[in-house]
Amino acid sequence: MAKYLLAYIGGGVPETEEAQQAAMAAWGAWLGGLGDALVDPGNPFGPSRSIAAGGAVSDRGGAGLSGYSVLSADSLDAATEAAKGCPVLQSGGTVEVYETFDVM
Repeated sequence: MAKYLLAYIGGGVPETEEAQQAAMAAWGAWLGGLGDALVDPGNPFGPSRSIAAGGAVSDRGGAGLSGYSVLSADSLDAATEAAKGCPVLQSGGTVEVYETFDVM
């Protein structure tokens, strides 16, 4: 089985405490439903910086990444299917699925 990085882009934090609790429950249910396929539940991202090839530093990464998770799956198709249930999609975000490769 290969490992796949789910990169979350965008989405939003619900405005009310009740909506925030519902969102957290949705994340917990989705992550829990992944079972043994979940390698790392990941975390949301905070402030970021980008470093250009010439060394220039700018605040905020250009990709708009908002978090990540790591899954184990038989194929890119299987990982993509699992990602379709991600709660970030319900708040207007997107999920990009990347196969990772061991280099060591």
